[in-house]
Formats: sequence, structure tokens, C-alpha cells
Amino acid sequence: MKITVVGAGAVGATCADNIARKELAQELVLLDIKEGFAEGKAIDMMQTAALLGFDTKITGVTNDYSQTAGSAVAVITSGLPRKPGMTREELIGINAGIVKGVAENILKYSPDAIIVVISNPMDTMTYLALKSLNIPKTQLIGMGGILDSARFKYYLSKALNCNSSDLQGFVIGGHGDTTMIPLTRYATYQSLPVSNLLDEATLEKVAADTMVGGATLTGLLGTSAWYAPGAAGAALVESIVRDEKKIFTCCVALDGEYGQSDICLGVPVVVGRNGWESIVDFKLTTEEQAKFDKSADAVRSMNNVLTEMKLI
Repeated sequence: MKITVVGAGAVGATCADNIARKELAQELVLLDIKEGFAEGKAIDMMQTAALLGFDTKITGVTNDYSQTAGSAVAVITSGLPRKPGMTREELIGINAGIVKGVAENILKYSPDAIIVVISNPMDTMTYLALKSLNIPKTQLIGMGGILDSARFKYYLSKALNCNSSDLQGFVIGGHGDTTMIPLTRYATYQSLPVSNLLDEATLEKVAADTMVGGATLTGLLGTSAWYAPGAAGAALVESIVRDEKKIFTCCVALDGEYGQSDICLGVPVVVGRNGWESIVDFKLTTEEQAKFDKSADAVRSMNNVLTEMKLI
């Protein structure tokens, strides 16, 4: 099996490193537009194989999509971060062209590949791919909700003084500080609802910290995070290639589910070999549904920029 990661920056390289260590494929292709960059990252990672004991072959290539032929999964991390003074329209315009071009080139050589979108703004880039590519909607997955849910479990683990791996928790909605919705009502610690262990004020703080989790790291690091986003991308790939049927929050195309249509938004889905296989209905309360609808409105406003700029 072959897996491709497009974009050899911090997130893409970390995702590729996790995929290689987990031995999710016989061959991993790391592609970047910058001359020699992916090749250098690939050589560096391959030199860890003798130390870490993995057998995955990692190949770095510069903008040669023919080397990605036959990929079962392709992860798109390409795109620019928002820079000071840059409008959201400018960011969307630049990244839309990048993501659309990458996806088209991937599908040219691997028409059946499951496309995983990590590029930001993730919900809008996933929607762009949905509208631009002639592929089944289940073949297209935005990663954001997996990362948001991991951050949710991290903040819960701090509040409970436990291991985050012992927790279950989901964040739905858009992948943004004001659009994500941590579902504290569904969070559990070893099957016990965390609401039995934490008071309402603490749960509200956990949710608030989760929502600004990305911004918090950007403030500390001076750039976007990469370890958790890369690991989240690899976890999604693992559930696909190993047909694990795990339930993750992923950005997928909605057609009436959760009261929304013609939008890609984070909801719980079963992920297996064919991409996302079904949407899980969490039976939202009236208050949770109102938050979800508000999140959809915000994401749809971003999506409208694609239409205004004639990108779809």
C-alpha cells in the first residue's frame, strides 16, 4: 500500500513521521513544491528507521505527482498560514488554488484515493474540494475535529488529573475558535460521565480552553502547532487503511444530517477503508443544536467567499 502526504512542512512531516512509525504503508511519498525540501525530510526520517525499527520506505519528491500513483490515501497539508495584514479573502484565495490543484493532481494518478484535508481554513477547503472534484463525498474527509477532540481530552485530563487516553470526548462543528462545540455532556472517564466528577464551572472552563487551544499554542510558539495536528492526521489515516471503524469527529459533507445541507462540517463519523462510512447521530439538545447551527452559519459565511471569488 502507498500513502501520500502533500506538504513537507511541520504538520506534513510530522504526519508522515507518524505514518512511517506505525507502518501504515509499504511506501510513503512526501511531496512538496520547494526544491529538495521533501527529499531532505524523507532522508532524515529514513535515517531513523534503524533506530526506531520501522520498515516503511519514505520517498521525497519535488512536485512530481506521477510518483504518487496508486496511493490509497492522500493527506493534503499544503497552504499558507494567515500573515499579519492578510484578509481572510486573500488567505482563502491563495489556499483554495493550492488545495484544488493538489487534489486534482492526486486524483489524476490515484482516482480512488481517500483525500484527507488538513489545510486551513479546513472546513472551507474541504467544501471547495467537494464542489471541485468529481468523487463520492465519502472519499473526502477534513481532519479538524479529531485535533479539537484531542485538545478537549487534554484539558479534561488536566482537570481530572488523569491520562487523556482514558477519556472519551468529542468536539463537533467548525474547526475554529468560535465555531467548535465541545460536547461536555458526552465526555466520559472510563465510561463514567465527567459531569459526575467535575462541577459546571470547571466543565465550562475546559470547553473554553479547548476552543482557544490552537490560538494558545500560536501565542506560545509564535506559529501554529504541528505535533498534535500531524498525529491527528496519522490517526485518521490509520483508521482508514486498517479499516478500524473508529468514530472520529471529521469534516464531511452534510445532506440533512444535524439539520444542515450543502456544507462540510465536523460531525461524528465511522471511518474505515472506504473513507467515512456513516454519520453518527448524537441527538443534540436544543441548546447544542442552536450552537451547531450558529457554527454552520459562520462556516457558510467563509464558504461564500469561494463563490464571490468565483472559485467554485
